Amino acid sequence: MAEARRGLGRGLSALLDEVDPALAAATPGGGVQETPLDLIQPNPDQPRRSFSDEELASLAESIKIQGILQPLLVRPAPHAPGRFEIVAGERRWRAARKAGLAAAPTLVRELDDREVLEIGIVENVQREDLNPLDEANAYRTLIEKFGHTQVAVAGAVGKSRSHIANAMRLLQLPATVQDHLQSGRLTAGHARAIAAAEDPAALAEQILAGGLNVREAETLARQDKGRPAKASKRALPKDTDTLALENDLAEVLGMWVEIADRGGVGELKIRYETLEQLDDLCRRLTRS
Repeated sequence: MAEARRGLGRGLSALLDEVDPALAAATPGGGVQETPLDLIQPNPDQPRRSFSDEELASLAESIKIQGILQPLLVRPAPHAPGRFEIVAGERRWRAARKAGLAAAPTLVRELDDREVLEIGIVENVQREDLNPLDEANAYRTLIEKFGHTQVAVAGAVGKSRSHIANAMRLLQLPATVQDHLQSGRLTAGHARAIAAAEDPAALAEQILAGGLNVREAETLARQDKGRPAKASKRALPKDTDTLALENDLAEVLGMWVEIADRGGVGELKIRYETLEQLDDLCRRLTRS
């Protein structure tokens, strides 16, 4: 029963640290062993779906010279006696095969499907640049398949709750936009900027055609929503000092700012477009 209530990420950092050869040698239950690469197979539920050929080639060259410095974490393969399934280290396994190695150092641990998925996500998100869609799908799996909350997932991978929420919003984008994101033609910042638009696919094409950066994409998305320009928001003319201060604050914060001054008393309005912007503003205000 205690295992069923186990919190996400509990003990995962210890397992990942255990992959260090020096720690593994002192770990009860077995240290590093050499395992033939032909007996090792990837995990079909691995969060990372794309591997850069260029990065694999570079890692393979390094392995040819220095060998594999960090062992793979594996478990006995379900339904395949005598074989092993990768829990952490598929990139090293692929590069080792490319380098022509016959075997690799491994740590064998008995882990269930839930632990394997959690470790795979934590390792990828914390240690490597995961494609935004792969990352979002991994979070969705943890939440939908294992019933974790966004707060629990955020704590396990060292991200904010708003980061998890914004990442998963990408899964609601049209297939064409997701394809641009998967291929790297659009960044996650671009995709988040247009996620709430009425026609994200059309905006994506405009961004690509114009080579727009993320800030320009955000401006394009605001225009698409039919928001009036700053000048039309002002009920009364403003003095140059107030206008200059608005512009200075907007430049520093990267957000829309309006100052409504009435004889020394008034309002300061700041508009955020994403939860990440709100998080950033809160950190600035609280100095944390």
